[in-house]
Amino acid sequence: MTSEKIRVALYVQKAALQFIDAGKRVEYKLSDEARQAGFGIDPSELASVVRGHDSKGLKLHGGIEGIARKLCVSLNNGASETEVPVRQNIYGFNRFVEKPSRGFLTFVWEALQDLTLIILIVCAVVSIGVGLATEGWPRGIYDGLGIILSIILVVMVTAISDYKQSLQFRDLDKEKKKIIVQVTRDGLRQKVSIYNLVVGDIVHLSIGDQVPADGFFISGYSLLIDESGLSGESEPVNVYEGKPFLLSGTKVQDGSGKMIVTSVGMRTEWGRLMETLNEGGEDETPLQVKLNGVATIIGKIGLGFAVLTFLVLTARLLVEKVLHDEFSEWSSSDALKLLDYFAIAVTIVVVAVPEGLPLAVTLSLAFAMKKLMNDRALVRHLSACETMGSATCICTDKTGTLTTNHMVVDRIWVSNETEVMKGSKSADKLKSTLNQGVLSILLQSIFQNTGSEVVKGKDGKNSILGTPTESALLEFALLLGGDFDRQSHEYKIVKVEPFNSVRKRMSVLVALPTGGFRDFCKGASEIILKMCNKIIDSNGEPVVLSEEQRKNITEVINDFANEALRTLCLAFKDMDETSKKVAIPEEGYTLIAVVGIKDPLRPGVKDAVQTCLAAGITVRMVTGDNINTAKAIARECGILTDGGLAIEGADFRSKSPEEMKELIPKIQVMARSLPLDKHTLVTQLRKMFEEVVAVTGDGTNDAPALHEADIGLAMGIAGTEVAKENADVIILDDNFKTIVNVAKWGRSVYINIQKFVQFQLTVNVVALMINFVSACLSGSAPLTAVQLLWVNMIMDTLGALALATEPPNYGLMKRPPVGRGVNFITRTMWRNIIGQSIYQLVVLAVLKFDGKRLLKLDGSDATAVLNTFIFNTFVFCQVFNEINSREMEKINIFRGMFDSWVFVAVMASTVIFQVIIVEFLGTYASTVPLSWHSWLLSLLIGSISMIVAVILKCIPVEHPKNESTNKHYDGYFALPSGEEQV
Repeated sequence: MTSEKIRVALYVQKAALQFIDAGKRVEYKLSDEARQAGFGIDPSELASVVRGHDSKGLKLHGGIEGIARKLCVSLNNGASETEVPVRQNIYGFNRFVEKPSRGFLTFVWEALQDLTLIILIVCAVVSIGVGLATEGWPRGIYDGLGIILSIILVVMVTAISDYKQSLQFRDLDKEKKKIIVQVTRDGLRQKVSIYNLVVGDIVHLSIGDQVPADGFFISGYSLLIDESGLSGESEPVNVYEGKPFLLSGTKVQDGSGKMIVTSVGMRTEWGRLMETLNEGGEDETPLQVKLNGVATIIGKIGLGFAVLTFLVLTARLLVEKVLHDEFSEWSSSDALKLLDYFAIAVTIVVVAVPEGLPLAVTLSLAFAMKKLMNDRALVRHLSACETMGSATCICTDKTGTLTTNHMVVDRIWVSNETEVMKGSKSADKLKSTLNQGVLSILLQSIFQNTGSEVVKGKDGKNSILGTPTESALLEFALLLGGDFDRQSHEYKIVKVEPFNSVRKRMSVLVALPTGGFRDFCKGASEIILKMCNKIIDSNGEPVVLSEEQRKNITEVINDFANEALRTLCLAFKDMDETSKKVAIPEEGYTLIAVVGIKDPLRPGVKDAVQTCLAAGITVRMVTGDNINTAKAIARECGILTDGGLAIEGADFRSKSPEEMKELIPKIQVMARSLPLDKHTLVTQLRKMFEEVVAVTGDGTNDAPALHEADIGLAMGIAGTEVAKENADVIILDDNFKTIVNVAKWGRSVYINIQKFVQFQLTVNVVALMINFVSACLSGSAPLTAVQLLWVNMIMDTLGALALATEPPNYGLMKRPPVGRGVNFITRTMWRNIIGQSIYQLVVLAVLKFDGKRLLKLDGSDATAVLNTFIFNTFVFCQVFNEINSREMEKINIFRGMFDSWVFVAVMASTVIFQVIIVEFLGTYASTVPLSWHSWLLSLLIGSISMIVAVILKCIPVEHPKNESTNKHYDGYFALPSGEEQV
């Protein structure tokens, strides 16, 4: 909906700009501040040239060079670091004006909008009015004031909880918007935050990047921009010197380039549009939707009981009046009785409606999101955290996820010899043995054909900015004594074909100083080898590549791959300058070398994979690497097992749907895969096998698979902005171990909500039944409106806070995942709910109807003491039931309880508040102080519920089968047969 609004706003804006251009050109006056700072162009004028794609205006200012002069920057060296504050002062900060965050009072007001609370407020006001008329001041206001105090307490706790959650989401949103861009400042290429970008900065763009501000294209190759987010046009726009306009928020679809920033923040096209739009909030998660449905059903049942209770109580009053011949005599006390009956009915609705369900989900998810941020995982969508707990399959990348993403050249085959590289000594040895001609062409092929750059830092040391593979090659070339600056200035680059996942190669066409052209090509070994018909011999001369040599080189490539090395071939081709149209060739290359690049496994990955397998989560590696390399890494980390299948993308995509159905369950490794293969695999796993699939990705090409998956996990370091935007979770450290943590927290969220639902439904059943039965049989309810409001507090807000924020335990990752379509409220939960409800109802019914005799109560206050004792016992039953709910299957309910300080704090505060309500707030809560042995007895009755819980757990429950994992489903998770519970 938001994207549609953006497009409409853009069209309206463009029409307005065309109307202005059709008339008179707007004159912009340069401000005194800008003139004094040395700038020659007004911020608004600069913004209008880019925004209106005003080629005439650009020409009037002297083109890109003229703009750069007026902005006091060099197109080669960029802006100066010392000028950043001045530029921000004149041209603005690269930040958008965000919707003002809602204050605490807004949340208070929203909490007051609850219909049941509004009805209770009306009841309280009427109660005070009737009370003052009948009992006078101050006694007449006690009942009404008690209800008002309870309402205030409920509202404050709800508002504080929602406010704190909104602050958490605001912090997470800030983290989500942190983007790092590469700029040239003071002649040095460096990384800066998108927020620190200023007008005049020279920004480097590559495939997958988001254009961080409005600006002009300076130089680059095949730069293709996706403007669909702004214009809605699906066709990408080619940006070049003749059409140099770049808009903030668009994405680089192909190619690379440099741009000069001309507008930032609210002066950009995106910023101006965002002024008129408000982004929507988080959608409800699937679990929230499901639980809202449960809450609605329970609420309707509660409403039915409330109406029935009110009718029964009113009928009893009318019958009493008829029997005593008082039907025609009505007093204010009768009106007060009817009002009390109405208040009881309303509070039954309050207790029955489980408002805490959505609150528990939100609290649990917010808590998990905050914890995952500490574990280096940024959850972009609430539902992902919840869904990850049900993941049955993870399709993971290799490079950077399973491995360290710091690549080094480990071996090189050149001049018919293989050299193992072990640091600078090995490099010196290789340099001394290689012919000068071979060394020269090898260094040219590395330094010329690269999208990365060697830059000198302020400390004078070299650092490499670029992809891990290219950084490894550049590092190797520097060890061989190569000079990046000299090489890069020696040849003029004519054309570039950047690497992408379809071509699996990168080519650069350069003009030679002596005349003619030379094309350098590097990429996937088998692809480049097929393109070669010559090879460099030991003297540096191209010779014909024989079939025998081709076989030998193929063996070398396979040997490298079997050692878990990523293999690349380097090649070149010289071309005659008489060619009318110089194009990058597809064949006829001369092979220079085969390079084996190593990327070691990350620490802890092997254990993380084993954890996934023990948890019933299948891990599949999907990579663009050579199949032998992929198999070696997969075996090393435990993904590829004896019965597993490793397949190439080409073989996979050639299979029929029937063959795929047979193959997919066995596939553990897919090598040389295209983005479409990954997307097909994910689609088939979800639709054909009903798996809950998580996918990791870092490139723009991974976006379709990330979008198709149930949970998309983008890499925070290596990932492009397009990949991150299509993902649900961003793995900030690119580590597979972090993905396992997300799954663990996802399972924790699901089971915590189940614990809370079990606890709340028990309270609901008992509160409803005891008041309804008592009202029907005795004409009065033992639990008053104020008391029920306090119980509502315990089971809604405090209960959600206690049970929904329980940290995960290691046992969660020893069980299979929950399958699709499994009932949320399981048979195990129903067993516990019904068992506990029967115990509590029996105890409370005995106390209600025979309590005075059993407790030996007499005197005028006997009824008040009994009702207080029933209320106290009921609350203590809920306190201990909350402890019982921590474990639905295991007998040791105390295990790990003291590790959760939130749970302990909620339990302690509940007991303290209960003491205060009974002993000191009796006037408002309709209670009287109890003796110490009455307190002990309430405590004892409540604690017996723990014995009941143990007995219930000994009753076997037949569990339905979980079709997705083909194992039995034990209520929330199941252990594989024969495995011991943790």
